[in-house]
Amino acid sequence: MLRRILSVGGFTLLSRVTGFARDIVLAAIIGAGPIADAFVVALRIPNHFRAIFGEGAFNNAFVPTYSRLLETTGPGSARTFSGRITTLMLLIQIVLLVLALPAMPFVVSLLAPGFPEDTTRFDLAVTLTRITFPYLLFMTLVTILSGVLNAHERFAAAAAAPVLLNVSMVAALALAAFFPTAGHAAAWGVAFAGLLELGLVLGAAWRAGISPPLKRPVLDRPMRDFFRTLGPAVVGSAGVQIAMFADTIIASFLPVGAVASLYYADRLYQLPVGVIGIAAGTVLLPEMSRRVAAGDVARAHAAQARAIGLTAALAAPFVIAFLALPDLIMRAMFQRGAFDVEAAQRAGLVLAAYATGLPAVVLIRSAVASFYSREDTKTPLVASLSGVAVNVLAKLALTAQMGVAGLALGTAIGAWVNFALLVILARRRGWMTSAPVLRRGLAAVGMAAAGLAFVALFLPQHLRPFLASLPAWRDETLLGLVGAAGAIAYVILLALGFRLFRVRFARR
Repeated sequence: MLRRILSVGGFTLLSRVTGFARDIVLAAIIGAGPIADAFVVALRIPNHFRAIFGEGAFNNAFVPTYSRLLETTGPGSARTFSGRITTLMLLIQIVLLVLALPAMPFVVSLLAPGFPEDTTRFDLAVTLTRITFPYLLFMTLVTILSGVLNAHERFAAAAAAPVLLNVSMVAALALAAFFPTAGHAAAWGVAFAGLLELGLVLGAAWRAGISPPLKRPVLDRPMRDFFRTLGPAVVGSAGVQIAMFADTIIASFLPVGAVASLYYADRLYQLPVGVIGIAAGTVLLPEMSRRVAAGDVARAHAAQARAIGLTAALAAPFVIAFLALPDLIMRAMFQRGAFDVEAAQRAGLVLAAYATGLPAVVLIRSAVASFYSREDTKTPLVASLSGVAVNVLAKLALTAQMGVAGLALGTAIGAWVNFALLVILARRRGWMTSAPVLRRGLAAVGMAAAGLAFVALFLPQHLRPFLASLPAWRDETLLGLVGAAGAIAYVILLALGFRLFRVRFARR
């Protein structure tokens, strides 16, 4: 499992690194003004729908059903099932696209109700969203093919596909002079990326001989099982996206730049979420599904304990860095060109607020595997909607006092509620165990994180005087030195902690 998590995480890390390059270019060219606000809305709208109807809900319903068919009835039955699902989802997405394009002014005004008061931002957001919305169709097909590949333990292509989005957007921004605005260039880069990503995963599935054929949908037992689990999964995914919709809606009423600041902080925050949390969940779900279907519950729980321990160990450095050094990180990453000091400070506050909920967010994907591996999507729905309710209420209460940072803190509070409910309900049913190795591992992670926090808080103030004479790149150099020293300290302390607490996460 560690090898597969690191494989998925490695490709996801490559995606995030190229994503940072994309966002650095985006920040330098577009900044955090009205064009940036309009583009962020244009990018978020198809992503929200994709998360509701595509990646989140679909994977949670499709992968366990497909894995069970592979385990019990063989690859032929599983391929027929995937072909029927592919055909059905393709038809649904085409209808959605036809309906959404002419209704885009209504969609934008619904999701960013503060924009109609600013006709420049509103008109631009409508235009850019019409360009980016077809990305949803391509990504739905990418999600299906990725689920098939993951069920066959082929994770590389699906994990690498998002790199193409970043490459496409950077290439489009390099040609921004040929478009009406840089926002138009970025939007067309998103649309073209959908084609590139689909080509990558389709080629991987075709070479493996597991690409889904187009088949007329038939409501047989596997399809009924899929829809029985899909309904609650869609509602659960919609709940999370409602909270994100609330971010966009509330931020649209805040001063210009709030939407963009939220976006840039979220991009950094999503690094550990994608590289660690989603990677662990992607690997864990098919493995637990197969183990549970075969009746090997003990090994399913052991796999989950390993995933949780590894996730905590890998995520802790990000939590410490985002809490201790948010301003330095934002200045080093984005403060250049149109992205000024004020934008960096505002985004740094948002990043620190996000970090308070990061442990819960990265562990949720491993926790929900207890339920999805047993084709129970209703319990995660209850936990998700409970978290969303707290999330939205917290946003409304905190934004008046904290501004855009209150939105991120509300997200953190809701994530902890969601995660806590998942753990409590799984433990009550005996679907999750707290193995001694996991408890000892978390103690070792806590010890190493405390040492890292000391380095992150006290080392910068001693290094700054030596870097003051540098003509440029002071923040970048400081962040690099602190990051290197912190990484060395954390690895050493973690290794000592594992030895002290006798922790071994590798499967025997």
